[in-house]
Amino acid sequence: MAEKNALKIAVVGGGINGLCCAWQLALNGHQVTLFEKDELMGKTSTASTKLLHGGLRYLENFEFRLVKEALHERQWWLNNVPGLTRRLPILYPLYNHTRSRWKIKLGLMLYDFLAGNKGIGKHRWLTRKQVKRCSPKLLQRGLKGAYLFIDGQMDDRALGLWVAEQCEKESVKFRTNTQVTAIDASGVLSVKTSTATDSKLADSKLEFDRIINVAGPWSAQLLEDSNVESRQTLDLVRGSHLIVPPISKFGHLLEVPDEKRVAFVLPFKNRTLLGTTEVRQKISDPIKCSREEQNYLLSLYNYYFEPNIQPDDIEASFSGLRPLLGGSEDAGKASREYRIVRQNRLISIFGGKWTTARALARSLLKHL
Repeated sequence: MAEKNALKIAVVGGGINGLCCAWQLALNGHQVTLFEKDELMGKTSTASTKLLHGGLRYLENFEFRLVKEALHERQWWLNNVPGLTRRLPILYPLYNHTRSRWKIKLGLMLYDFLAGNKGIGKHRWLTRKQVKRCSPKLLQRGLKGAYLFIDGQMDDRALGLWVAEQCEKESVKFRTNTQVTAIDASGVLSVKTSTATDSKLADSKLEFDRIINVAGPWSAQLLEDSNVESRQTLDLVRGSHLIVPPISKFGHLLEVPDEKRVAFVLPFKNRTLLGTTEVRQKISDPIKCSREEQNYLLSLYNYYFEPNIQPDDIEASFSGLRPLLGGSEDAGKASREYRIVRQNRLISIFGGKWTTARALARSLLKHL
């Protein structure tokens, strides 16, 4: 039953941030309709690295608030949806070419500190022999040892659809395969839908008390198409992943040789997931793993593991387009924070991480 002060709200975007926004709005008594041009969880939100994590590497960018929030949210997902999430032990191996042991130790101490009483396991040091037992195929030459820490892992698509089920329980209405063509600050939303008499698309206008533009990589483009001025820019960064045969039950956080960035080699559904890359692209470019990205990830794997693998060992690949807040020349240093901008009845959300989708949605409530 709708509350007396309930608002009629449209949420544009069926990824994890849109679903969590719809869920939290409905929990607060609002009448919510979610619009998605394809299927729920069909794009970026189902092409992640499958981690529920604070983001250890974000500490180097001093994003302490975001990391703390993500670590607290990590525990919520693990505790409340255990069938689709799990604790994952991850190795950070140290060699002569990697960051110094004291620097990684300091980062992990801060990681544990920011988690506070929401932590899921303290980090510890492993000797070379202990590392070999955990990951027999990891390169032993030059290995000093490894830090072991705990993060969360998920089935991103299944977990997102679980959120959709919670939305349905709160009477959120879904309009999938419905393209929103324009939005404006007065609360009018234009959509293309198929008519009952023929298959042609017909334009219709709908009015809402609030419109939440949370279309991920397409949020800025939707504003531009709608002639709505926005000062917020987005860096669109493609992240690609490979699926290869299994090697270990432990995850690996690895420094990319001759670069400052890191990448993951993780167990996932009895296979191994390699990722991710960071390649800037336009919204109109294909979102798929390029040959260069494939070679990049294979080279990383072959640098750290024996025996080497070849392109024929790749079982699958997938890519997602991440909407990062603009302003950094280095995609690896672009902020993973989110920003909420209100223009009368229109509220646009930019950026955000999978793990912090619920926290983003709670922040949205303050802007209604």
